[in-house]
Amino acid sequence: MHAEVQEPLRHLLQQGRLSRSKVDGQFVYTAIDSTDRRNQILARRSAQAVPLAVHSVALQVSPDELKAAIVLFYGLLDEQQRRLFAGLESIRVGHGGDTLLGDFLGLDAHTVARGRQQLLDQDVVSPGTRRKGGGRLSTKKKRHA
Repeated sequence: MHAEVQEPLRHLLQQGRLSRSKVDGQFVYTAIDSTDRRNQILARRSAQAVPLAVHSVALQVSPDELKAAIVLFYGLLDEQQRRLFAGLESIRVGHGGDTLLGDFLGLDAHTVARGRQQLLDQDVVSPGTRRKGGGRLSTKKKRHA
């Protein structure tokens, strides 16, 4: 970073109006508020790369095209498949994956964590089958006298 840019940033940092955080091996200036800082870091990471196993450079497509294709594919999955897909990618991403994938796919981080845990526990139900006790309770017919 150039000296003429660094000096005002240092001044804001000394005044406690900015925070300096290490993100992916680089220092970046972020908001003081922890929620704003977290959102800024997540936005930076998601802008840099799609948090999935496929890399757009290898495919020679833009990151936006890749994101659109992933969102299209994701929309074709059922609820369990979406959760498991997000969980699988969270495992691959590692630390922070639940939040990163949740933000990318519009899921709650707890849902991603549940999918991840289901995969690790091998607790997955085949499509078209229900868990024991699943579904509606049977009803008895009423007889009129």
